[in-house]
Amino acid sequence: MSSSIEIYAGQTARKKILEQGFDSALFDVMAGASGGPKWFTLFGLDKYLFGEFFAQRQNPLHTIGSSAGSWRMACLAQKDPLRAIETLAHLYSHTVYSNKPDVHEISDKAEELLKEVLGDSGAKEIANNPIIQSHFIVAKAKGLNQSENKAVQLLGLITAATANSLSRNHIKHFFERYIFHVQNSSFEQSFFQFDDLPTKYEPLTAERVHHTLMASGSIPLVLRGIQSIPDAPKGVYRDGGIVDYHLDLKFNNKGLVLYPHFFPTIKPGWFDKGLKSRNASVDNYDNVVVITPSRSHVKSLPYQKISDRKDFEVLDADSRIKYWQTVLDESHRMADDFQALVEKNQGIDRIIEIESIL
Repeated sequence: MSSSIEIYAGQTARKKILEQGFDSALFDVMAGASGGPKWFTLFGLDKYLFGEFFAQRQNPLHTIGSSAGSWRMACLAQKDPLRAIETLAHLYSHTVYSNKPDVHEISDKAEELLKEVLGDSGAKEIANNPIIQSHFIVAKAKGLNQSENKAVQLLGLITAATANSLSRNHIKHFFERYIFHVQNSSFEQSFFQFDDLPTKYEPLTAERVHHTLMASGSIPLVLRGIQSIPDAPKGVYRDGGIVDYHLDLKFNNKGLVLYPHFFPTIKPGWFDKGLKSRNASVDNYDNVVVITPSRSHVKSLPYQKISDRKDFEVLDADSRIKYWQTVLDESHRMADDFQALVEKNQGIDRIIEIESIL
């Protein structure tokens, strides 16, 4: 019988899982990638992970995400993660814009959506959670990319993309990685320390949560950049996926990394999407377990694909909402198959070496 999920694991991760099974205690990191509504295919899996797999967690789980990944991880860190993730899925999937929405309309609706997801106490719960240690990635713009003028910003993005095509290291001249992270008595500094690109670390206070999450998801040319985050360095903050799209990072944790992902392709940054030769490093994924929808699962969906942001352009609102609801409903099959793997080791022999996709 075909499964709705595929599991990819680095050598160290695969060895531990085969020896010990899918024990939640093996994991001390959970990661979430950028990708907008692509995450709908992970909705059921997120509910299982948030509501059962990690529900009785006693030791810190360090989460890290950019853009949509940050918003998902923000749901996990709230007192009622299921309410938060269900609110996010419902409001996002039912968002409707005018015929030609501008950045202000899209940004205003995103602001209202996030307010609903956080509710009255979500920001405090995230900032003060002793178990779920949140880390949200944001890109601080430089040069032309700070501008809200569409033509100027587009020129800045084209220049950044061209430089990035020559070397990923060049992205540092156009965007700077910022990580806003929870602080408590155990972790005064960021749990993650990255040296692949210049990185700044800022504490994630309750006052900063909403601004940081908006910044982490502020797609260039689509949403307004965030002009200020309380008490953070002045500047324009944009989508964290620009720098870290699929999180090609050296996590340097002792345990394993659980990484639910939309598909078996891992691109370092936003500008790397069209670069066939630019994929994540195998060395960074030695202790990572990636869960994706299987090819057969994707083929079973309407249009034989997962949801994505282009659906806003090619489908009318009613058709898009119906399609996205199907993706959300069918995502529970992934949760069921993963639960069978956790509880019965069903399919554990089919874990694929991650080198095959990197």
